[in-house]
Amino acid sequence: MAEERKCNDTSCSGDCSNCPSAGKNTAPQKAALNPYSKVGKVIGVVSGKGGVGKSLVTSMLAVNMSRKGYKVGILDADITGPSIPKMFGIHTRAEADEKGIIPATTGSGIKLMSVNLLLESEDAPVVWRGPVIAGAVTQFWTDVNWGEIDYMFVDMPPGTGDVPLTVFQSLPVDGIVIVTSPQDLVSMIVKKAYNMAQAMDVPVLGIVENMSYVCCPDCGAEFRIFGEGKTETVADELGVELLAQVPIDVRLAELADSGKFEYFNVEYMDGAADSLEEIFKGQ
Repeated sequence: MAEERKCNDTSCSGDCSNCPSAGKNTAPQKAALNPYSKVGKVIGVVSGKGGVGKSLVTSMLAVNMSRKGYKVGILDADITGPSIPKMFGIHTRAEADEKGIIPATTGSGIKLMSVNLLLESEDAPVVWRGPVIAGAVTQFWTDVNWGEIDYMFVDMPPGTGDVPLTVFQSLPVDGIVIVTSPQDLVSMIVKKAYNMAQAMDVPVLGIVENMSYVCCPDCGAEFRIFGEGKTETVADELGVELLAQVPIDVRLAELADSGKFEYFNVEYMDGAADSLEEIFKGQ
């Protein structure tokens, strides 16, 4: 019986016995990192749908790891909906030299790269087809001179389309954090992201539930306006750690809108940062 075809040659008969590619690894090759860069751990932040606060969680993780003394970068892979630069008050255009594109640096030293830093105007729409968008993400890895980075957080667009696939195939992703919300759809949302990671052989480091509750400013009582979250149940079912439950906090929104997000003084993601540090300790 002919072996199952595993190569990408459209003329393949399915019989590998006389194939010149026999025994060769046909898996997609990882993109080459900019030669002037040294990046430690690469962590993707993903979600099965939009509007769950993925960029907020990415930014909070980055700030928390920076406060621990690590050198941190954010690769904004949400090409058509970039919000990271505005959250950190970055409005200038990126420059380049003979070593590559120079990423922006926030007030606390976090390096970031986003398509908004390359556009004539930050509110200009990105009307690109999928392959072009995916190519731009790869170039943020190959053409940007990141310098030395301990933790690189990749803020991915929602869903399981071209860009997440490109990131998983082209970048050396060490694991992902899944972001979700407390609504009843949580099981499906989380499992979509989880199953894609499993298919790409990428570890799931944990789950963050955003918009978990609202705190009363007078008495401090917690109100779960979306009902009791299902995230913990799903996390247990999948054998994944629930890293954090982040409330709706108007203070975070105000800091993001004013470009001062890295100066938040809440502890919602401290435990998540501790968990990531523990996972990669000694690696």
